[in-house]
Amino acid sequence: MIILANGFQPLASGVAFTNGRMIVKLLDGRELSVPLDCFPRLRRATARERKKWELVGGGLGIHWPLIDEDISVENLLAPRPHRRRRVTTR
Repeated sequence: MIILANGFQPLASGVAFTNGRMIVKLLDGRELSVPLDCFPRLRRATARERKKWELVGGGLGIHWPLIDEDISVENLLAPRPHRRRRVTTR
């Protein structure tokens, strides 16, 4: 769980999609912009499926029930490195 030095925990207040990106609005007024390519289920989802979201845990995360996708604000702020596929050359 991310809690800033001042004791503040970032919470989501809304979500929007534009130009291949997801914009997550935080309660403190900041906006996080993330490429949809980072979230394959959301990228493949229809506009209707993306539009139906709900906040979970008072804004700790976002859930899309139509595609069974959950994303936490913590993961958006401090993403873990993706495992890269090992590429071998001959």
